[in-house]
Amino acid sequence: MVFSFLYFCLMQYRKKLIKKLCISIVGALLCTQTSAQEKVNWISFEDAVEFNKKDPKPLLIDIYTDWCGWCKRMDKTTYRNEFLVQYINKNFHAVKLNGEGKDSIVFKDHTFKYKPNGRRGYNEFAALLLDGKLSYPTTVFMNTKLQLLDRVPGYLDEKMMEKVAAFFATGKYKDQKWDEFVKSFKSSL
Repeated sequence: MVFSFLYFCLMQYRKKLIKKLCISIVGALLCTQTSAQEKVNWISFEDAVEFNKKDPKPLLIDIYTDWCGWCKRMDKTTYRNEFLVQYINKNFHAVKLNGEGKDSIVFKDHTFKYKPNGRRGYNEFAALLLDGKLSYPTTVFMNTKLQLLDRVPGYLDEKMMEKVAAFFATGKYKDQKWDEFVKSFKSSL
């Protein structure tokens, strides 16, 4: 009799434990799906060129390396800011480009390849965009005609990225100097 009662109590506790576990798993999955929506839609450079033909937008190119700590920090902070994610996805074709990537990139009938150099090499296209100054991270902006507008080396926090992205997305770079733009800029963060 005592054994039956203990068995009954154990089964009731087990059911509650399983129910709590299921609720926790469902909650974790919902959080994962929510955060998955808050990511920049990174694409390859070649895809950006193709998408630009149908939907012309400037390009924002994040040039990074796998070993770069500041690059990883930008991915975890700047490129996870909900406002910036939405702004970048709406106004740019966003490209992730590994500066040491071994895949060839074809652009304007030229094939850019990986070049071994010491312990590490570099991608010729990244070197071209960076004007030979292989500094990571660097954010490069191109217009809808795929012409280089500017390169911004170094880590960009959320506030600075908002300003820089707005400067190029709105076309203010065409008729306003950076210093003038910053003075009149109103943050949405």
